[in-house]
Amino acid sequence: MKKEYLIYKLSESVKTTCKIDNELFVKYNVKRGLRNEDGSGVLVGLTQIGNVEGYERLPEGGLKAIPGKLYYRGYDVEDIVHDLIQDQRFGFEEVAYLMLSGKFPDREELGNFRELINEKMPLEQKTKMNIIDLEGQNIMNTLARSVLEMYNFDPNPDDTSPENLMRQSIDLISKFPTIIAYAYNILRHSLYGRSLHIRHPSDHLCLAENFLYMLKRNYTPLEARMLDLLLVLQAEHGGGNNSTFTVRVTSSSGTDTYSSIAAGIGSLKGPLHGGANIQVVDMFEHLKKNIVDWKNVDEIDVYFRRMLNKEVYNQTGLIYGIGHAVYTISDPRAILLKELARDLAKEKGREEEFAFLELLEERAIESFYNFKGSKKRVSSNIDFYSGFVYEMIGLPKEIYTPLFAMSRIVGWTAHRIEELNFKSKRIIRPAYRNILEVQKYVPIDER
Repeated sequence: MKKEYLIYKLSESVKTTCKIDNELFVKYNVKRGLRNEDGSGVLVGLTQIGNVEGYERLPEGGLKAIPGKLYYRGYDVEDIVHDLIQDQRFGFEEVAYLMLSGKFPDREELGNFRELINEKMPLEQKTKMNIIDLEGQNIMNTLARSVLEMYNFDPNPDDTSPENLMRQSIDLISKFPTIIAYAYNILRHSLYGRSLHIRHPSDHLCLAENFLYMLKRNYTPLEARMLDLLLVLQAEHGGGNNSTFTVRVTSSSGTDTYSSIAAGIGSLKGPLHGGANIQVVDMFEHLKKNIVDWKNVDEIDVYFRRMLNKEVYNQTGLIYGIGHAVYTISDPRAILLKELARDLAKEKGREEEFAFLELLEERAIESFYNFKGSKKRVSSNIDFYSGFVYEMIGLPKEIYTPLFAMSRIVGWTAHRIEELNFKSKRIIRPAYRNILEVQKYVPIDER
C-alpha cells in the first residue's frame, strides 16, 4: 500500500512540475512542435530526397494554399504512379532504388536489385525463433525488437561507411515484409487459436506479392498491385515528418543503423503519426451503422456537425483522415490511391461503400470548413482511404501501421545515409529554455 501511495504521490506532482503557461511560449518565441506561427515547419535542415508541398510563400509575407505535391528525388509522384498504373507493373522496388541511389534504374539494374531484395528476404533462424517465442501483442514492438536483434547478426553493425549503410538499408527493406508477416501469423495463432503458417518468401515474386503470399497465400493480381501502390505512396514524405526526423536525429549522434531505425518505428507507432488509418476504419464502420441514407447529404452534414461538437461517436471533436500538417487543398497520395481503389472496390463488390466513403470525404471537408468559420481549407489525407483499401485486400488491422513502416523504411534509410554523409556532420541538438528560477538547496534532514 505504501508503494502504491508513493506512485500516486509522485504522479500527482506531475500536475505542477509539468505546467508551463502558454504565454511563455509566445514571450520567448518558442516554436512549439517545431512549427511557425503560420503553421509551416521550422526549417532545420536540407535534403535531396523528398519534398512535400502544400503552400507557397507570398512576396508580401504569408502563405498561399496550393494543390498538394509530393516529389521523390525531384520526380513528381503523380508521374511515377500514373506510369505504373498504365503499365500495370509493380513499382516499390523501383522507388526504393531511386531513393537509395538518387536515380531510376534501367531494366537490368532493376532486375538485379529485385534479385538482391529477394535474396535477403529470409530471416536468420534465431530471429525467426525469437518472433515465435516472444508472441508479442503489438506487431510494431515485435518489429522494433527484431530490428535490434539484427544487430547481432551483422558482421559490421557499427560501420557507417556508405557501402555498409547501403548494405544494411537493403537488408532492412528486404526483411521488413517477412518480419511483419511472421509476427502477425504468430499473433493470430497465440491470441485467436488459429493455425500457424510460416511460409518462406518466393524468388519469383515482387516484394508486395511476397508479403501477401507469406501473410495469407491467396491474393488477386489487383490486390498485389494495390498494396504495391500503397507502398510507393508512403515510402517517403520529407525529412520533417516525426519518424523520419527521429531517424535523422538519432543518426546524427553516430549510433548504429538498427538503433536508429528502431527509434523511427517507435515514433511511427504513436497514434498521432502512424495509426490514423485504423481510426478512419473505425469511424467509417460507425458511420455506416448510424447514417440511415448513405446518399443523403443533409443527414451526413448533421451527423458530422454533431461529431465536431463532441456529441456523438468518440466525442473527440475529430473527423479522422481530414486535415494535414502541410497539405491544404489536396493530398496527392489520396487522389492517386483513389484511382486504383475504385477498381478494387468493383472487384470486391463494394462499390456502394466506396461511393459512400467518397461522399463522406466531400461532406467532411465542407462540414469542417463551416464549423471552423475560417478561410483555412482542409483536405482529406491518404489515411482517409488507406484503411478501407487494406480491408478490401483482406489485411487485418493489427498490421496497418506495420505496413506503413514496411513502406517508410525506404525513406528512413535514405535519410540516414544522407545525414551521415554530409561533409560537415553535426549532431542535431536544439535548445530548450529553462523557465524555473534557481532554487536554494535544502539538506535532507531539513526537508
